[in-house]
Amino acid sequence: MGKLIRCITSEGAVMVSAVDSTDIVAKAEQIHKTSAVITAALGRMLTAVSMMGNMLKGKDNSISMKIDGGGPSGAITVSADSTGNVRGYAQNSVVEIPLKPNGKLDVSGAVGTDGSLFVVKDLGMKEPYNGFVPIVSGEIAEDITSYYAVSEQIPTVCALGVLVDTDLTVKKAGGYILQLLPFTENEIIEKIEKNLARVKPVTQLLDQGMDIEDIVRDVLQGFDVEVIYEEQVEYKCKCSREKIQATLGGLGKGELEGMYSDLPQVDVKCHFCNTDYTFTKDDIKGILKKIEKN
Repeated sequence: MGKLIRCITSEGAVMVSAVDSTDIVAKAEQIHKTSAVITAALGRMLTAVSMMGNMLKGKDNSISMKIDGGGPSGAITVSADSTGNVRGYAQNSVVEIPLKPNGKLDVSGAVGTDGSLFVVKDLGMKEPYNGFVPIVSGEIAEDITSYYAVSEQIPTVCALGVLVDTDLTVKKAGGYILQLLPFTENEIIEKIEKNLARVKPVTQLLDQGMDIEDIVRDVLQGFDVEVIYEEQVEYKCKCSREKIQATLGGLGKGELEGMYSDLPQVDVKCHFCNTDYTFTKDDIKGILKKIEKN
């Protein structure tokens, strides 16, 4: 399981969420059999949305985020609950493109830059909150920073990383989201900017043996930092046979009758966990009976 923490500086000016998402991203790679660059892209999304979900206040709140930049990965979709448990998938799980000149995985080349980042928050109200911004870089972290600046007017720094080993397994993954609270003094902002200019990438620090709290304290060097929250988070799908059956019931009587007469069975696959659900003719008949009773 991953470790997620939230921290605040003693003067109350800076909030930081951070997560070691190595286990989360590793499970995603195992489920979806992703190529290296898709592991990195999907892993960054999972890391970010786990933290963003954990920031939600209501226990039944949830968040979904999709990035679609027209690249070979297709759209990447990720959802999280308010604990930070998260799930996701890429439209195309295997993409092979050249590395960047610096030898790094070309996440922006896989994602593309001609499109938008979409965020949907279910906050328990009549309508969900919807926000979107044009893609800035396709590297994910910069796009999330832009989302917070444009859609929520919160000065934010987002850092994300996924280190893929030579055997294509996930060696390290993690990230942090740093946000300034209202009326932060310029002196504090300048201090943070100096720290960010020298701090190493998250995965490099994790690979050196630092844990996620060590990384936050490194980013906020010179500040008195208090950990105010800690949680174990994981890759967790919410699908079930009952939920899929309810979805089929929502298709309506006419469409279900067509399935019953035309198909030997109905097969449904969950995009998030690749679980297959099979509904026989008798199952479909049972769903139709329930609709007729209602």
